[in-house]
Amino acid sequence: MKHISLTQYLVVKQREKGLIPAELRLLIEVVARACKRIGHSISKGALADVLGEAGTDNIQGESQKKLDVIANETLLEANEWGGSLAAMASEEMDEPHLIPTEYPRGEFLLLFDPLDGSSNIDVNVSVGTIFSVLRMPDGDAEASESSFLQSGERQVAAGYAVYGPSTQLVLTVGDGVASFTLDRETGAWLLTQERMTIPADTKEFAINASNMRHWEPPVKRYVDEMLAGKTGPLGKDYNMRWVASMVADVHRIMTRGGIFMYPRDAREPNKPGKLRLMYEANPMSFLIEQAGGASTNGLQRIMTVQPTQLHERVAVFLGSKNEVERVTRYHAS
Repeated sequence: MKHISLTQYLVVKQREKGLIPAELRLLIEVVARACKRIGHSISKGALADVLGEAGTDNIQGESQKKLDVIANETLLEANEWGGSLAAMASEEMDEPHLIPTEYPRGEFLLLFDPLDGSSNIDVNVSVGTIFSVLRMPDGDAEASESSFLQSGERQVAAGYAVYGPSTQLVLTVGDGVASFTLDRETGAWLLTQERMTIPADTKEFAINASNMRHWEPPVKRYVDEMLAGKTGPLGKDYNMRWVASMVADVHRIMTRGGIFMYPRDAREPNKPGKLRLMYEANPMSFLIEQAGGASTNGLQRIMTVQPTQLHERVAVFLGSKNEVERVTRYHAS
């Protein structure tokens, strides 16, 4: 099988299908190059003194790892001068990062979680980068926080890089989901799966079961039914998988099916969930839906949620369509 490059893949989407403009193609290529640099830093580990705490907290009050900071700076530096962007927003920053005045500004907005699952770094478990691209709203002369407050349906591209035994980039521009593997010898991203498809049914689920006592009744019901196995109401045995890195858990689902759940719980009843709508839930939902899966917050399709703030949180149920629809029905009833 001949593996075409990421650039060739994007050029086809641009020239032959007219799906993306040249500026978006260049933006995706720059993000992909930044992901290569992040993956290289991660692979050095203790040899480069990049493990451990950074000694700072992010906007969510979470302790930052050194690689959180390195990954964030890598994405900012790589993308601010290319001319495709009006602004960027990161899970690690309080406010949007406007493109400096000495650089040309473009029509797109980039959002990213620079290093998802960073609590796993020190134990050498897969982590990743998640990104989402929006257009600047019509009428906005300058980018601001309100420019980013668009529903997930407005995304023009989304993807993630997973830094594991191999480094992979999973991408959608609204025409299915493609997976690229980094050839470490040449430095090229090569297409290794053109149309990722999630089976509608599954026997695997991912959830942090240690939080069971805090879940709402619909989630408890659903998980209890899965744990009941063949003798239960669902009539089959399930396996539980939980990496504590959304990228790793979602990548497994993108590869072989399953359902990922991060529900709201009783510890913080004033919050609608734990994961970030703009940096995690929306881009992952775009990918999942493009691969034939489903994604909801238990009550509605995640990509229809209208955000009201940059760091808004949301409950997440995504993956194999029939399972997501089942747990969503339980919430509705």
